[in-house]
Amino acid sequence: MIKKIDHIGIAVNSLEESLKFYEGALGLKVENIEEVSEQKVKVCFLNIGGVHFELLEPTSPDSTVAKSIEKRGEGIHHIAVLVENIDEAIKTMKEKEIKLIDEIPRKGAGGSKMAFVHPKSTHGILLELYEK
Repeated sequence: MIKKIDHIGIAVNSLEESLKFYEGALGLKVENIEEVSEQKVKVCFLNIGGVHFELLEPTSPDSTVAKSIEKRGEGIHHIAVLVENIDEAIKTMKEKEIKLIDEIPRKGAGGSKMAFVHPKSTHGILLELYEK
């Protein structure tokens, strides 16, 4: 079901400030910056050996990313695994009685589909099922 780790989501207050480190200090290159209005975030993807860092800047104080930063501070928000068919992945999780945040996929960056698995089922990790 899982093909690979696709990206690591990192919640940040400011893409501009964060890129000073990721581009400036680490030398990573920005592949894409996009606003995902449904999620109330602006995202930036940086490739690092075939896996991406996804920087997530909230665009609204009521976004889940803004609430995460308020509660935990900036840092790792989620790990996303690439799946071939998100609907099948969700169905499999439900059959195995895995607690999901999303039972219906949401729209993500670049036209992707995503659904989150609850951290209570993953031993503390917010896991994103991600279909390109």
